[in-house]
Amino acid sequence: MIRPELRHPLLWHVIGLTYLALIVWLSLTPSPPSGVHIWDKASHFIAYTGLAGWFGAVYRPARHVAVIAAAILAGVGLEVLQGWSGLRQFEYADMLANALGASAGVLLARSPLGEALIACERLVHG
Repeated sequence: MIRPELRHPLLWHVIGLTYLALIVWLSLTPSPPSGVHIWDKASHFIAYTGLAGWFGAVYRPARHVAVIAAAILAGVGLEVLQGWSGLRQFEYADMLANALGASAGVLLARSPLGEALIACERLVHG
């Protein structure tokens, strides 16, 4: 269930799904951008922390287990697709980094940081 305090849940979903689409593209493109030099596992952790944290802020805490599960399933599915593509490598360590990031994201959503979307709406609407 979506947090009832949010006035624009569709907007927050579109932003979150756009972020997910970016993760999908970065995961499946034959040659991801190389401008940022972050350790590979850290980039997986950061990406999934953001993803699960975003949706954790959109959904009530009762749905946070489902948010983690969905993020982990996305990460596993993308790793499998990478392996099947022959263009990228399948790595269990990436799946672990994704799962740890998803868990960290939901923990952040349960902190005061999880109120950020509500605070944004209050700034705009008063």
